[in-house]
Amino acid sequence: MIVGNARYVKREDLPETVRVFPLTGALLLPGGQLPLNIFEPRYLALFDAALAGDRLIGIVQPALSDQGGNDVASPVLSSVGCIGRITSFAETGDGRYITSLSGVCRFRLLEEIGEGHPFRSFRIAPLMADLSAEDDEAAVDRAELLRVFRAYLDANKLEADWESVERAGNRTLVNSLSMMSPFGPAEKQALLEAPDLRTRAETLIAITEILLARGTGDTDTVLQ
Repeated sequence: MIVGNARYVKREDLPETVRVFPLTGALLLPGGQLPLNIFEPRYLALFDAALAGDRLIGIVQPALSDQGGNDVASPVLSSVGCIGRITSFAETGDGRYITSLSGVCRFRLLEEIGEGHPFRSFRIAPLMADLSAEDDEAAVDRAELLRVFRAYLDANKLEADWESVERAGNRTLVNSLSMMSPFGPAEKQALLEAPDLRTRAETLIAITEILLARGTGDTDTVLQ
């Protein structure tokens, strides 16, 4: 996989440890783009360190059981996140960074590494299959996915650039719709942890149909 100016093909192309940015409700998938507005000092330090090094950051949600927990500084984290490479970066002049991460591959957290920084770092096990373009895109029920997507847009009186949608491959389509979906943390994590592209597409269809059945604009958590 080529991300920005870097190429990620084998395990040696990825770090043994990754700096982690805990972010509730965020979903980054391989090949996706996640814009971020960074202003907290510890995360400004995290991005400074990443920019001075490999430009890689791990996006991971706090564990669903710890949502709204008391340990804001060091929440328990979900076991699966996604590595992103900083591919866009700008300083605002008022102490913030406006950045964009491009998804590289998912990972499993192994153990936390204390390095004396204000941010957290973990040893990781990358999910190497994400670096391959060999997803079985043909296994995705594209017609059903587009049917549900169109129904959601119609129900919420929204429009889409259908020319771009039609041009997109199944991997791009599924991952893009998953990332932009207005779902809660549980749904986002389920989409992230889907073992393959077909399962992610099926999960996305199922969640959207539940949302439609509940009525438009209802974006409360639908997974238990």
